[in-house]
Amino acid sequence: MTTPRLPPDPGHGEVLDAATAPQRRRPSRWAWLGRLWGLSTGRFGLIVVAVVGLTALVARFWTPFDPQKVEISQRWAPPGWPHLLGTDGSGRDILSLLMAGARTTVFVAVGAGIVATVIGVALAALGALTARWVRESVAVFVDILIAFPVLIIAMMISAVWGGSLWVVIWAVGIGFGVNIARVTRPELRRVLHSDFVLAGRAAGLTPAQNLWRHLLPNVAPVFIVQLSWGMAVAVLAEAGLSYLGFGAPVTEPSWGLLLAQLQQFIAVHPLSVVWPGLAITLTVLGLNLLGDGLREATDPTLSRSPFATRRARLHIPEVVS
Repeated sequence: MTTPRLPPDPGHGEVLDAATAPQRRRPSRWAWLGRLWGLSTGRFGLIVVAVVGLTALVARFWTPFDPQKVEISQRWAPPGWPHLLGTDGSGRDILSLLMAGARTTVFVAVGAGIVATVIGVALAALGALTARWVRESVAVFVDILIAFPVLIIAMMISAVWGGSLWVVIWAVGIGFGVNIARVTRPELRRVLHSDFVLAGRAAGLTPAQNLWRHLLPNVAPVFIVQLSWGMAVAVLAEAGLSYLGFGAPVTEPSWGLLLAQLQQFIAVHPLSVVWPGLAITLTVLGLNLLGDGLREATDPTLSRSPFATRRARLHIPEVVS
C-alpha cells in the first residue's frame, strides 16, 4: 500500500506526503477579537467602551468629590488642583459629575441593549419560523414601528408614565429592537434552509432548540453589530432626552442634564460646556466605530485590504487570474 502523494507546492516544487503535510489549524472561536483589535476603528471603539465602562464602575464606589455637593465658594473654579476640570455655577466638581454621569450612560446603554435584544430576537423568530400569515403580520407590524423615531416613542411613553431613565431604556429598546428584527429576520430565513439546520430538524430538534443551537449563532455577527449601533443610539437619546427634560431626573447625574445646565453660561464659561459634550461625542463615536469594526472583523467576505473591503461592500466581483 503506497502513501498518497500531494501535488507539488508551487513555491518550492516539493512533493509532500499526506502523513507529513502540515495540518491546517481550526480557527479559534475568539479569532475575530484579534481581527477587531487589528482594525483602527475597532481598536478605538474597544478603548473608548473600556474607558467608559471602567469609569462607571469606579464611580460606583468613588469620585473625587460628591457630585451633588454644592459649594458656593468654589463657583466657576478654573481647571486645576483639586478640581481638575473646574466647577459649575453651584460649585460642583465637573469631573465627579462626568464620572457619575458615566454610570447613567452605561445603565441606559446596557438596559436598552437588553430590551432591544429580547424584542429583536422575538420578532425575528416570529417573522422567520412561523406560518406565512404570522410572518407577514410581523413584517407589517415591524414596518409600522420603524416609522416612529426613537424620540417620538420616548415622548409618547413619558406622556403616560413621566420622564425617567426607564422611559429612555424602553423607548430605545423598542425603537431599535424592531430595527434588529428587520435586519436579523432575512438572515434567519437564509440560515433556515441550510443543511445543518435541516439535519438538526431530522434529528428531532424542536424549533426552539434549532433556533438556540444553529440559527442564532449563525446570525450573531449581524446581531452584535446592530446591537452596538443601538447602544450608541441609546447614549445619544439619553443625552438628548435629558437635555429636553424627558430623561434623567434632576437628582440623577447625567451628561445631557449637565450640558443643559451649563449651556446657558457658554458665553461666559465656554470651557465648562466642552467636557460633557466631549464625553457624549467620544462615547457615541466609539460605539459606532466599534460596530463598524465588528462588521469587518466578523464578516468573512470583507478583506483587510481597503480596496477589497470597498469591493465587497459594492458587491463588485473580483477577477481571478
